[in-house]
Amino acid sequence: QVQLVESGGGLVQSGGSLRLSCAASGIIDRIDTMSWYRQAPGKQRELVASITKDGTALYTGSVKGRFTISLDNAKNTEYLQMNGLKPEDTATYYCQADVQPTSISAVGRYWGQGTQVTVSS
Repeated sequence: QVQLVESGGGLVQSGGSLRLSCAASGIIDRIDTMSWYRQAPGKQRELVASITKDGTALYTGSVKGRFTISLDNAKNTEYLQMNGLKPEDTATYYCQADVQPTSISAVGRYWGQGTQVTVSS
């Protein structure tokens, strides 16, 4: 069983910063990719940023230059540094990881429970 636990959400004023963390635990042989998604009320869940185990990162256009994703392979933890936050960044942010639990298991997709980020204008 693999668990993802997020932390770091909260309320911040426009222009402020927050840092989200997501720690993966349980039976883990390998993590291929970790990502952050977000979902605002009435909207579909969207990919915010993703990073592979070798450090290749990609971002959705609206956050490029403001958000930075990073990965600590030794701790199985990813981070999302969010600077220059805007009210439109308000959403529930979800951690997602593609994990191979054992060397003979298939890679599975796992999700965290979500953490709320609210940006006031």
